Amino acid sequence: MRRRGSDFRRPVRRRIPNVFWLTLCGSVILLFIVLLSRENQRPSSRSVYSKRFTRHEKVIEGLNITDEMVSPDSVTRQLNDQISLAKAFLVIAKESSNLQFAWELSAQIRNSQILLSNAALRRTPLTTSESETAIRDMALLLFQAQQLHYDSATMIMRLKAKIQGLEEQMNSITEKSSKYGQIAAEEVPKSLYCLGVRLTSEWFKNSNLQRKLKENRQTALKLKDNSLYHFCVFSDNILATSVVVNSTALNSKNPEKVVFHLVTDEVNHAAMRAWFTMNSFAGVTVDVQKIEDFSWLNASYVPVLKQLQDSDTRSYYFSGSGGDNRTPIKFRNPKYLSMLNHLRFYIPEVFPALKKVVFLDDDVVVQKDLSALFSLDLNGNVNGAVETCMETFHRYHKYLNYSHPLIREHFDPDACGWAFGMNVFDLVEWRRRNVTGIYHYWQEKNVDRTLWKLGTLPPGLLTFYGLTEPLNPSWHVLGLGYTNVDPKLIETGAVLHFNGNSKPWLKIGMEKYKPIWDKYVDYGHPLLQQCNVH
Repeated sequence: MRRRGSDFRRPVRRRIPNVFWLTLCGSVILLFIVLLSRENQRPSSRSVYSKRFTRHEKVIEGLNITDEMVSPDSVTRQLNDQISLAKAFLVIAKESSNLQFAWELSAQIRNSQILLSNAALRRTPLTTSESETAIRDMALLLFQAQQLHYDSATMIMRLKAKIQGLEEQMNSITEKSSKYGQIAAEEVPKSLYCLGVRLTSEWFKNSNLQRKLKENRQTALKLKDNSLYHFCVFSDNILATSVVVNSTALNSKNPEKVVFHLVTDEVNHAAMRAWFTMNSFAGVTVDVQKIEDFSWLNASYVPVLKQLQDSDTRSYYFSGSGGDNRTPIKFRNPKYLSMLNHLRFYIPEVFPALKKVVFLDDDVVVQKDLSALFSLDLNGNVNGAVETCMETFHRYHKYLNYSHPLIREHFDPDACGWAFGMNVFDLVEWRRRNVTGIYHYWQEKNVDRTLWKLGTLPPGLLTFYGLTEPLNPSWHVLGLGYTNVDPKLIETGAVLHFNGNSKPWLKIGMEKYKPIWDKYVDYGHPLLQQCNVH
């Protein structure tokens, strides 16, 4: 049997199982997922932060500004110092009208700043070679500025001169402000002038007012009754006096026991009488006198009237040309020679039958019952007053001239000052000690105004030295006419004093305190409305 030839057969390939391929693909996919998830877990800002941090490190390594400015050999520091000095000289050059030099300085400052800016942008320090020209040019300009006397000493002198000029301007403005304020305070508002004219006309044409005043016989008896509460006010201001009387009456527990003694001048006498006759004040008794009726007030007895006969005194107070022109205008106010102002030193003679009175200025408001003042023990003193020595400028040395031997020998410069405006006077003790005579003595010694300059308080301090009994500060609160006052003091104060130029009846009055005064003005009164008093 023939043997078959072997058949040609392709080798059989071994197939890899499908399970293997599936496993391999799954592993690759899992690996890819793991790598991707790890990449996503990193913050997206990390790479940016790293880049920034790397860049910042490069900047610090390239240009350390602090080291540059601290180093004594730093070109950057030298250039910065030159720029600072050049800027100062630039200001002086402009003030000196040297505009060409100012322009050159400005241009060189700009060039130097550009160099510094370029160095900062490229993050490398300035080199000596690239800054040499700028430093040399700036040095030449600074040397030129020195030759023009723009050095530090000149700058200091210029600044001192400028400060002195500004101080002179400020002093001038302050003086003008004080002067205008004083003028405004002295002038009578048109509305008050109108009120005075209308009241005077009413007094002379209305016979009922005069008859009513004459028929009131009880008034004469009360004027001398020492069991009553006697108050005195010396003023030519009708409305202000009315507020004093009205506020006292409305806050008094027994207004029928209150007696007001008013003294005015002849010009306002009829108007004052008309106002207090036609209006009622809660049963308070009001008597109006005129100073011209006191015949004993004459030049032979009163030093102030005698001084008024002197031409130098009249020139000092009335023309403003006499004496030292450096004296503040408030010290040259003619009101300080007014007898209404000085009448407070003659109270025992004005009211010979009285034993105790309370003196009130016309710029006060009473908001408590004052009857307790009449039972106060003054411990043998003549004057009961509130002291004002909480501040050093309210002590005796502020008001008096201690370079004068008479003042220096008799008075303690640190003694407490006190205030007129609300004072309790024991007239019995006054007469016994001849206090008016003491006042005359000091007034005559001051004929040349060498002991004091201002008004009635300095002679009052001298006259009542050692004769003043301090009162509780709540009896008399001052300062509502020129300064801020603690609201608690205002609330508890018995008498509020609008001392200062900003009186409540003037337009320059302090608005926040004006309602205190307005409360006692009847703005609905026909005469006040006719005269536009508001």
